[in-house]
Amino acid sequence: MSEQNFDLVVLGAGSGGYAAALRASQLGLTVGLIEKGKVGGTCLHVGCIPTKALLHAAEVADVTRESAKYGVTATYGGIDIAAVTGYREEVVASKWKGLQGLIKSRGITTIEGEGRLTSPTTVQVGDVTVTGKNIVLATGSYSRSLPGLEIGGRVITSEQALALDFVPKKVAVLGGGVIGVEFSSVWRSFGAEVTIIEALPNLVPNEDIAISKAFERAFRKRGIDFKTGVRFSGVTQNDSGVVVSLEDGSTVEAELLLVAVGRGPSTANLGFEEVGVNMDRGFVLTDERLRTNIPGVWAVGDIVPGLQLAHRGFQHGIFVAEEIAGLNPIVVDDVNVPKVTYSDPEVASIGLTEAKAVEKFGADAIATYDYNLAGNGKSHIIGTSGNVKVVRQKDGPVLGVHMIGARVGELIGEAQLAVNWEAYPEDIAPYIHAHPTQNEALGEAFLAIAGKPLHGI
Repeated sequence: MSEQNFDLVVLGAGSGGYAAALRASQLGLTVGLIEKGKVGGTCLHVGCIPTKALLHAAEVADVTRESAKYGVTATYGGIDIAAVTGYREEVVASKWKGLQGLIKSRGITTIEGEGRLTSPTTVQVGDVTVTGKNIVLATGSYSRSLPGLEIGGRVITSEQALALDFVPKKVAVLGGGVIGVEFSSVWRSFGAEVTIIEALPNLVPNEDIAISKAFERAFRKRGIDFKTGVRFSGVTQNDSGVVVSLEDGSTVEAELLLVAVGRGPSTANLGFEEVGVNMDRGFVLTDERLRTNIPGVWAVGDIVPGLQLAHRGFQHGIFVAEEIAGLNPIVVDDVNVPKVTYSDPEVASIGLTEAKAVEKFGADAIATYDYNLAGNGKSHIIGTSGNVKVVRQKDGPVLGVHMIGARVGELIGEAQLAVNWEAYPEDIAPYIHAHPTQNEALGEAFLAIAGKPLHGI
């Protein structure tokens, strides 16, 4: 049995884990990075990156179908799923190779194998004891199911959906959140009939209600069916398909059922509880500085209650490395972490929804402005509709920005700065945006809510 010693040991090399390792190495710490699979984790291999590759292929399919309206003669001949898979795999492989090179160049020691926490300072990986002055738990998440709903056969998760070697003709999707609507968007662009089942009253239910309503209108226009406010009760399957039963007595028939009801923390049987780490339903409990109840043991990413987003993991990882190094980094609350849903249309948001702002400050203290993309030249050119909604405190800062439309995810960076820096619209308004860009829509919304609209009313 051998032993390795480091300043920092990171258990899990997904977004949060490798970010912690990279930042810690920059700060002069020795780092051991433990991973049982591939560095990059869910996001790189079966999450963010491959799904966005599929969504881009879906966008190309839609644009090809509609090429005549742009004066371009093109013929849509269907989806070559093997070629789509090759494209998706090439993107992932390229990013993986780059990440491996980056980790190696930083002098980080990668330890392959399944790690188990055995004390506040040690992780056991096979016959190797890995010791660290600090340990970061970063073991990520898995696709959840519902009680009594068994995954298998024609009942699949997002991982199996990515690996399909055919385009289904008809799909049922259980869950109208990010994962569910993104796959629904892809399949619809590829020619499938899609029905989404969501127990909550709206699709993308974590968004501002105005955005959710606009999203539902857009999906309805695309021919994507959905049932909201109704719960799943059961599913049967045979060689040809599935029959999904709902609590209102209705059924949905399809070739496949995608279960997209969220992700659970991957913490079982890893020694956390035995070492004394405080847990709640599998999640690791931390304070706002990501410290567990055990000194020297930290947790980041999807295993910490809250948003399960790769970039939240990056932020957590960087934060913990800097905290350990004594840099006293600022805390970024989940509400001020940007969210993007990469369907068609896209949804992007940051900060408080109108309802949350009213709840916090009172209706009389809140002002909103909704800028319609119909007034934006670039949006017209690329053929998208949508809105940019800004929420502010009257005579105060921007509290939230909520957007829907093609490519609006690319606008979230400026919105994030406005919200997190507590900018006043009056202070932002003088900075006119380049024309014609979609980014102008954000500038127009800030101008309008500052009381001096240019192309708005």
